[in-house]
Amino acid sequence: MILLDGKATAAAIRAEIKDRVQALEKTHGRTPGLAVILVGEDPASQVYVRMKEKGCAETGIRSLPHRPEASISQDALMDLIRELNADDSVDGILLQLPLPKGLDSQACLNLIDPGKDVDGFHPINVGKLALGLPGYRSCTPAGIIELLKRFDIKTSGKKAVVLGRSNIVGKPMALMLIEYGDQGNASTTIVHSRTPLEDQKAFCQEADIVIAAVGQPLHVKGDWIKEGAVVVDVGIHRSDDGLVGDCDFAAMKDKCSAITPVPGGVGPMTIAQLLLNTMQAYEDHVGA
Repeated sequence: MILLDGKATAAAIRAEIKDRVQALEKTHGRTPGLAVILVGEDPASQVYVRMKEKGCAETGIRSLPHRPEASISQDALMDLIRELNADDSVDGILLQLPLPKGLDSQACLNLIDPGKDVDGFHPINVGKLALGLPGYRSCTPAGIIELLKRFDIKTSGKKAVVLGRSNIVGKPMALMLIEYGDQGNASTTIVHSRTPLEDQKAFCQEADIVIAAVGQPLHVKGDWIKEGAVVVDVGIHRSDDGLVGDCDFAAMKDKCSAITPVPGGVGPMTIAQLLLNTMQAYEDHVGA
């Protein structure tokens, strides 16, 4: 069984980005800039933002923090986004979600310059993904694709099941799995909360690759997985026994050919992909 170590893989990616940033700074006179907007004081969001800012510090990407109060108006928040869109020193804009009650997150995401949308949430970038065109991809599914690539796990011709249909993970994950290439060309099925449990199990039992993003602890049982399957667990939950994922790791690890740990699997790759997207935006802007 191969442990798909996202922590070590993400560290390698950060080192590669750092080298690239140092080389391009000499030519273009500046480093990439990532503006991070955190509205209010949501504890989980603060943790996520600190991790992203740490990744920036390690790679030489300039983190440009913006911390509006939770009481900020919709108009004022959108004015901030417009200012960042117009700032040539800003290559990427990250709007940390969820926003406080009363703010329209979709309107804000729609306003972000698609060329600075390093989260891959703008409708233009989502549309480019659907059409198989180059663009910024949602960080969690793109990070999963990068993890599979670096462990030389091919998806072409394989049966894949994605559990979950969110706009952040499930839908873009399925689209990436059916794209052309070694990390695409999979026959992909999406199951979700309205799929009967017995059908979820049946689909998973036939799958060569299972991507679990249902947001329910230990939802995917050991007997749902066939021998030799690859399992990627997106979930992370606190339990009496510590952190667990959407999959029952202990019950399936001896059956899998490869599996992500929780923690240390998908989470670090999400942040690494954000940094890769920011680097791509920077290179696009400076013409590297």
